[in-house]
Amino acid sequence: MTLLALDPAVLVLEDGTRHAGNAYGARGTTLGEVVFTTGMTGYQETITDPSYAGQIVLQTAPHIGNTGMNGEDDESRRIWVSGYVVRDASRVVSNWRATGSLDDSLERDGIVGISGIDTRAVTRHIRSAGSMRGGIFSGEAAGLAPEEQLRIVREAPEMAGQNLSAEVSVTAPTVIPATGERLGNLAVLDLGVKQATLDNLAARGFDVHVLPQASTFADIQAIDPVAVFYSNGPGDPSASDAQVAVLREVLDARLPYFGICFGNQLFGRALGLGTYKLTFGHRGINQPVLDKATGRVEITAHNHGFAVDAPVEGTFESPNGYGQVEVSHVGLNDQVVEGLRAIDIPAFSVQYHPEAAAGPHDANYLFDRFRDLVIAHLNTKDSE
Repeated sequence: MTLLALDPAVLVLEDGTRHAGNAYGARGTTLGEVVFTTGMTGYQETITDPSYAGQIVLQTAPHIGNTGMNGEDDESRRIWVSGYVVRDASRVVSNWRATGSLDDSLERDGIVGISGIDTRAVTRHIRSAGSMRGGIFSGEAAGLAPEEQLRIVREAPEMAGQNLSAEVSVTAPTVIPATGERLGNLAVLDLGVKQATLDNLAARGFDVHVLPQASTFADIQAIDPVAVFYSNGPGDPSASDAQVAVLREVLDARLPYFGICFGNQLFGRALGLGTYKLTFGHRGINQPVLDKATGRVEITAHNHGFAVDAPVEGTFESPNGYGQVEVSHVGLNDQVVEGLRAIDIPAFSVQYHPEAAAGPHDANYLFDRFRDLVIAHLNTKDSE
């Protein structure tokens, strides 16, 4: 049993809203964009998802921590959230796979959190006012004057304009061998990739070469890839010009391409489309999406605060000269673009997480769709 110390803490939003609670995890001060995620399970996968770097994550599910933490479900090498907000932090870890508590893991990785606040009230406020900068203050920082805490929050950088991929990407290439019938080398640009994504790609027969986010097209060519994959990741897609330029070289070379989440936004930019910031974003493992090709509604896992600006109906010409493009998937809550498909080149992307860690497996077929695209491209090359 983990007995949580009831040291004071406060969550301060940039509009002056304050929520007093109890310190959770590490003590100190943390700043970031306050966002909410709607998943009722899978908190370990959420907090270890590099896409959450720079964000203070609020769990809408009221009871968090009862299954503890284990050595198998981490999606990366550490916890990446800037801060963590929960209502009722479990005092008991009761799962046979658990090797430790969530509270201890947060403290180990230096993640400042807060518990014991009305997370429903914070969620409703963000849904109306939009995601905003915030700070959690605990330990000695909890005693700072309210006006000083608010000043610190308002001086923090906004998420718009931030390029955060360098903070979460690998610094040197790594390789995960294929576990399925081998197709060839796959270049994965690591913008904040999750381990489950890499495992799914290896299972489809790719020798997965995970490359640093600053890799050039020459670095990609050096592994003689059969295809290229851009991962999920944190930050503003409008601040990633270098990765967009490399992706345009990939598309010019007619290499098959698949992108998810951040990779969808960068694909949109490479095609010549714009991106914009959503009011409060999509985060959680229960987001409904329509696959326009099949008419099937999928329940999907999301984590994005930006989206691609494109016409949802019909096809349109790529402003950058890549032929006809269509929106392939649409979010049913707000009609946001959730996928793009290039008709004249072998490339597509989705805005959500088909690896489903944690989450439903409705979208796992997309990895098979990518494999089929690569096989078709290789067969076309062989026949030329």
